[in-house]
Amino acid sequence: MAFTTIFQTLCSSLYLLSILSPLFFYPSSGTVIGYTTHLIPYDSPLSPFHNPKNTHFDRLHDAFKRSFERANHFRSSIQSPMKPGGGEYLMKMSLGTPPIEIIGIVDTGSDLIWTQCLPCIICYNQTIPLFDTSHSSSYKTIPCQSSFCQAIPNQYCNKNNTCGYRIAYGDGSFSSGNLSSETLTLGTSSSSLSVQNIAFGCSDDTDGLFDKSGSGIIGLGSGKLSLISQTSQSFGKKFSYCLVPSSINSTSKISFGNNSVVSGPGFVTTPIVTKGDETFYYLSLEAVSVGIERIAYKGETKNGVVEGNIIVDSGTTLTILPDSMFNAMVKVLDRVIGLEKVDDPDGQLDACYKSVGDKINIKLPIITMHFKGGDVKLKPVNTFLWVNNDVVCLTMVPNTDLAIYGNLAQMNFLVGFDLNAGTVSFKPTDCTKE
Repeated sequence: MAFTTIFQTLCSSLYLLSILSPLFFYPSSGTVIGYTTHLIPYDSPLSPFHNPKNTHFDRLHDAFKRSFERANHFRSSIQSPMKPGGGEYLMKMSLGTPPIEIIGIVDTGSDLIWTQCLPCIICYNQTIPLFDTSHSSSYKTIPCQSSFCQAIPNQYCNKNNTCGYRIAYGDGSFSSGNLSSETLTLGTSSSSLSVQNIAFGCSDDTDGLFDKSGSGIIGLGSGKLSLISQTSQSFGKKFSYCLVPSSINSTSKISFGNNSVVSGPGFVTTPIVTKGDETFYYLSLEAVSVGIERIAYKGETKNGVVEGNIIVDSGTTLTILPDSMFNAMVKVLDRVIGLEKVDDPDGQLDACYKSVGDKINIKLPIITMHFKGGDVKLKPVNTFLWVNNDVVCLTMVPNTDLAIYGNLAQMNFLVGFDLNAGTVSFKPTDCTKE
């Protein structure tokens, strides 16, 4: 009888462990695994940032405005991240033991992961609870001598020898606090995966124009403090995403490690170019084609195009091209499209056309981006948007000294980053089926 009771207790314990273990799965060191989770468009009905009073056109123009602000940020201060806004993607993850959910904006243009924490000196009033460090058994501060602390541009040393950080934004908003260490959990269901000792910014002094629905940033850059670099033992510095078109009410997918491989028919690979700033993903754009007419990049030399001339970015909606390339491309588009040229009603986009009759009958061309190592053919869904009922505009804009490959151009592509191989890959994909 006693043996039966012990056996039943043991079986019950093993069953309970089998249920709970996925929630607290810690990958063993050096073992590269795979993981996939959801990305939520910032402005979609699925997002906590969604404003039902805004029309589809309102959301588009907010995202366009955000693209120009982000371009100014990249140009003026290559080290400083941008304040969150429209046109980006959200990811849920959890911090601490037990895990507490936070909602962060994923950003390939920054490294630091940060969220608001208790106790707080000054914090904006976010919707979800602030992360309370006193309730986590795995929370630790990081000393000033740590290599993580030294990787922060605006770090300082507190009186107790712990590392402090401060991030200032162009509009006067800021986040500052302690650089800390925690257990990070991806996912919120039985498929969750946890990684220990992740360095993050625990903000106890945050003010400015932050949205109350969000709780921080998830940096996906290539620097030492990014999620990609800190999870390299688990995911091998590899990730990919597949962005669903903005007109579809659905989440997108982001994958890490073995789940992020881009292969099969139609994929192309282009090298990442290393520059002084290690955060951003620089690629080499050799030319752009409209149909069979090819327009070379303005920075050509005797030995070819200057490498690393364009940044691929998840947080910029529009694609930004050098003035000369853009103007030459628009001349070809004017001739090929053959419609009346009009101004953007909102004054944001440079090449707009007025439709005559049914939209279905308008022939918009394929635009090809000629990257070093491969060509990416963009369909009209990647390059044109209807800004009102009878005006369609090119979603590329000119800039004097900066080029960015934005997220509209990346929609319905599986985009893979392999930092060890130093490559970015593109594969045409129906992202609604991923």
